[in-house]
Amino acid sequence: MSGLRHRLTPRKLLLSKWTAAKPQNREKHFLVTELFCDEEGTVLQVELQAVLSKRSRRLDWRQLQDAEQWLMGWC
Repeated sequence: MSGLRHRLTPRKLLLSKWTAAKPQNREKHFLVTELFCDEEGTVLQVELQAVLSKRSRRLDWRQLQDAEQWLMGWC
């Protein structure tokens, strides 16, 4: 991962907005629609939904910290 990192609180990610730094299939803007936690309630993954296509994908929430892949908010 790059040295560029966002400071994130996993529990506050739900309904947060993200912009893909390198959009694919014209999918640029995303919304966190679900959090996936372990038995202790620790957030492990998030579901991102593309605003344009409504297509969803699941990824480790820590990937959102990589500013070379994800930008906070809708740019």
